[in-house]
Parts: sequence; C-alpha cells; structure tokens
Amino acid sequence: MAAGRLRVWEHGAAAVSMAQASAPAPGPARLSLVYTPPEYRGRGYGSACVAALSAELLAAGRPSCYLYADLANPISNSIYQRIGYRAVADVEDWRPLPG
Repeated sequence: MAAGRLRVWEHGAAAVSMAQASAPAPGPARLSLVYTPPEYRGRGYGSACVAALSAELLAAGRPSCYLYADLANPISNSIYQRIGYRAVADVEDWRPLPG
C-alpha cells in the first residue's frame, strides 16, 4: 500500500476487495492479487476494484493492462470480460522432473 500499487475497495468501514498493479515501468501494467472475501462476493466489489484500477493505470499512460486468470474459474473470467478484458493466451508452467 505504501508504494501505491495495492488498491483496496471499501464499503462503509469494510475492506471488500483488493487488486494490485505491477511496479511502475514502461509498457503494459500487470494486475494481480485480485481478491474479494467470500462474504462480499457477488456484489460487484471485485469488478469495481479491478475496473477502477485498470482505468487509473490507462489514464496514467499505460498502453494496456493484463492479468492472469484461472481458466477453471468461470465466474472471475466472466467478470473480467464484462469490464473489458479478453483472453489472449493459455499459459502452462512446465518444470523438469527431479533427478
């Protein structure tokens, strides 16, 4: 929070969602650490938080924003698509077997 990259969406006195932007650097911004506590899900807080942070980054001159989303989670994927994100690639992590 001190670096200004973490955004916490509040409703009343409660922190209801959060998202983090990558460190300032040229090029696209990366969003990560998107989280809404279970008791606040389904109310639009996560969507609002990600949309506001994305708009702020674009207004500050970033050419685009991207984030990784779990393909197995259709809820988060539909939310991101509604606020303007689109799927561009599927990423897998491959590591050599030990020994």
